[in-house]
Amino acid sequence: MFSLSIGPDAELRPLEVWHTEELADHLDRAREHIRPWVGPSFVTDTVEGAAATLSRYATATATDGARLYGIWCEGRLVGGVMFVAFSAASGVCEIGCWLEPGAEGRGLVSAAVGRLLDWALLERGLNRAEWRCRADNVRSAAVAQRLGMTLEGTLRGTWRRGDTFHDTQVWALLQSERRQASPSSVTPNPATTTRTSSR
Repeated sequence: MFSLSIGPDAELRPLEVWHTEELADHLDRAREHIRPWVGPSFVTDTVEGAAATLSRYATATATDGARLYGIWCEGRLVGGVMFVAFSAASGVCEIGCWLEPGAEGRGLVSAAVGRLLDWALLERGLNRAEWRCRADNVRSAAVAQRLGMTLEGTLRGTWRRGDTFHDTQVWALLQSERRQASPSSVTPNPATTTRTSSR
């Protein structure tokens, strides 16, 4: 299995259809914690729903679109990051994340998103990476700020949860900003290979 190290005993790997059971088990642990902050179609309650999510991303990846990666810590799937949208034609991508509560506070999301930023902006040559989160999602906003993103604005009443509409923050980082911050930090495509795990 191909993976990228993102910390002690932590790896970033493509999250694929054959991980269906593992994703379903992980969502059982994470569901209520992440439900307010991610799209409803992602927080599935069934194995079939997990399979549908992975199939949807696999189809998008095959056409150079959205991509999904899992974060494994000590051999267990604890969260992930994704290109919610990825367009080489427009030069813009959007990155998202999720993490179960037991894995918080270790810098895993920041490390994983940093890998995606380097690949998208520095290797693939996209010009802009976006990060959108509910305005009251303090942890998500902190990740964006830690990675040098700029809060460009707030979209009022665009994030629906049940009958309530929340505001959405839009953060962004440009290729020139990432290059200036880490001029030698180009990393290989996380969808291909950098290191072979013994698992």
